Amino acid sequence: MPGENGDDLVFKALADPTRRLLLDRLFEQDGRTLGDLEAEVPEMTRFGVMKHLKLLEEAGLVVTRRRGREKLHYLNPVPIRMIHDRWITKYTAGPAAALIDLKKRLEGTT
Repeated sequence: MPGENGDDLVFKALADPTRRLLLDRLFEQDGRTLGDLEAEVPEMTRFGVMKHLKLLEEAGLVVTRRRGREKLHYLNPVPIRMIHDRWITKYTAGPAAALIDLKKRLEGTT
């Protein structure tokens, strides 16, 4: 979509449970074909799975490589890590440090 940055695309991609399932399946076994991934969501048409994979590719979460006539899909964890570093780490650093400090004080190991 026009105006969407990389984070927006990643969040949009991760918002859908079917796309998260496809990412989980690629995490378990990388380099899968459309047919392999289609079998993971039998309630969905081939076209539906293709649309989900296209959005995952646009977000950079999936990369593809051709092997003969086959198109293999691979997980790219970098965008998820970037989201983690940008959005999650900064919100957990303070509370985590406070909990560690509290633990040390309660255990008398300051």
